[in-house]
Amino acid sequence: MIKAIIFDFDGTIIDTETSWYVAFRDAYEQYGVELTLEMYSQCIGTSLHTFNPYEYLVTDLHLPIDLDQFRESIHARHDALMEGQRMRDGVATYLQAAKELGLKVGVASSSKLKWVERFLDRLQIKHDFDCIRTADHVKKVKPDPELYIQAAACLGVQPFEAIAIEDSPNGAKAAMAAGIYCVVAPNSITKLLPFDPVDHMVGSLTELNFHDLLNISTYK
Repeated sequence: MIKAIIFDFDGTIIDTETSWYVAFRDAYEQYGVELTLEMYSQCIGTSLHTFNPYEYLVTDLHLPIDLDQFRESIHARHDALMEGQRMRDGVATYLQAAKELGLKVGVASSSKLKWVERFLDRLQIKHDFDCIRTADHVKKVKPDPELYIQAAACLGVQPFEAIAIEDSPNGAKAAMAAGIYCVVAPNSITKLLPFDPVDHMVGSLTELNFHDLLNISTYK
């Protein structure tokens, strides 16, 4: 029996990821460098250890860039791109349905807690979540399963009693490794990336009725 639903944050609840990619891509173009999606995808849904887009131009290409100013310009561009962004389609419906059915609801994000709470407050949905687990709570972020394992434990359920909602390959790998039924709803950036097999993939959550999802996942 499904007792909880756990959402990824970036790219799943609100599409912060497309704006990040556009901000970095445009900044790289100013230096005559192409930031391909293949390069950038290394840091989607995980940490910046594999590929750090803030530092790559300096550490790998040895360009004379002030990293502090570069970081500030990226954040300013991202903030501008995020103005007016709303929850992704279907998220509000899922939150309401979970509440009506008495399910626990959590967040499992590779981002920092301050970042996640900033947008949950902006969207006025922070109160809808019983547990939030982020990079501040674990030693390893996605694709490691620790975030999902901790989130399930925090919600008081076993992994097989939960459903994960994801948008990225790294996030999906983490959920599946934790033993949680995973639904992937890619955004405009992550839909271009290769995914390992997942339990269910949709264009957006509006394509999958919440009650149908509960039935599908229960009898998997």
